[in-house]
Amino acid sequence: MDALRKALGALSAAYALVFFCGALLHAGLALGPLREPVIVPATVVETLCGAALAVGAYGALRPTPWAWDAVVYTHAGALAGVLMGVLAQALGPGEETALNLWYHQTMVVLLLSGLAAALYVSRVRR
Repeated sequence: MDALRKALGALSAAYALVFFCGALLHAGLALGPLREPVIVPATVVETLCGAALAVGAYGALRPTPWAWDAVVYTHAGALAGVLMGVLAQALGPGEETALNLWYHQTMVVLLLSGLAAALYVSRVRR
């Protein structure tokens, strides 16, 4: 279980960086060849998701008593943010880019997988 906790913590840190990069892109900053339209609500949500996942990564990478709870709650919160983005893409009149579509689909799969693993462990260790 310790190896899985550390792996999920490292993945949470990587996801946090991805969310922060997404926030920068939606704030209008180009990261190399990557560009996205400026969408202020997306910038806010991605910043909040990145911050939550960073806290979860900290809790999981250090032997804290709240490590598993942190992984569960931060993955669930970030997944909710990504699903809001999916819904906004589906309903919004804005421009949809291939990068944005791929990003949302990939993050849904990764966050669901991490959430499932964390929920499994939290059930097994009780």
